[in-house]
Amino acid sequence: MSTNAEAVAVTETRLIHAFHRRATTLLFEAALRPSVPLSALAELREFLVKNLRHHHETEDHQLWPMIAAVAPKAAAPLAALSEEHDELDAALDALKAVPIREDGDRPGLQQAAEAVCALVHRHLEHEEPLLFPALREHISPDEWTAFSGAVVATSPTEAAHLVVGFLDQVGTPEEVELVLSGLPKPAQQFVPAMRAQAHAALAVLSGDTEG
Repeated sequence: MSTNAEAVAVTETRLIHAFHRRATTLLFEAALRPSVPLSALAELREFLVKNLRHHHETEDHQLWPMIAAVAPKAAAPLAALSEEHDELDAALDALKAVPIREDGDRPGLQQAAEAVCALVHRHLEHEEPLLFPALREHISPDEWTAFSGAVVATSPTEAAHLVVGFLDQVGTPEEVELVLSGLPKPAQQFVPAMRAQAHAALAVLSGDTEG
């Protein structure tokens, strides 16, 4: 397996995990910020629920079986990670159920967002020491390209611009370009507009502008 291909798999995964950490932290931090419109919180909440669920489902149903097929000893640790995914699903259901219709809903949103944030951070601490070596040792370049392409093709479209914005926050320009190069060619032309939209939205959520 080439060093380049190994770097692609690990770099893409590391950046996606970093943006999940950042996005869950931002929702928790922004929930009680008076300058953040409820509509912006609702958009980030929907984005997080759908993207986190999609991410772990592709791991459970596609990536874990690929690894376990060539590294049977990894099957039990991967199953334990899937059990943590079930726990995260319950927290995502609770987050999704929180109303965001008036300012009085903000504390409930913050509490549910905090639970998701804590689970995501803890889960990734458990997952990465197992997953990163597995990507290097057991997933071929072609397998990773096929898996990554399938993930992109089935990713939620709601507030997809936020993906670009969060990647910009957690990766170098070169790393972000590597990840975004996996987008379908017709979508590449929309990246600059998505970036501008995302940066404006994230500035509002971060309290950098009154929006």
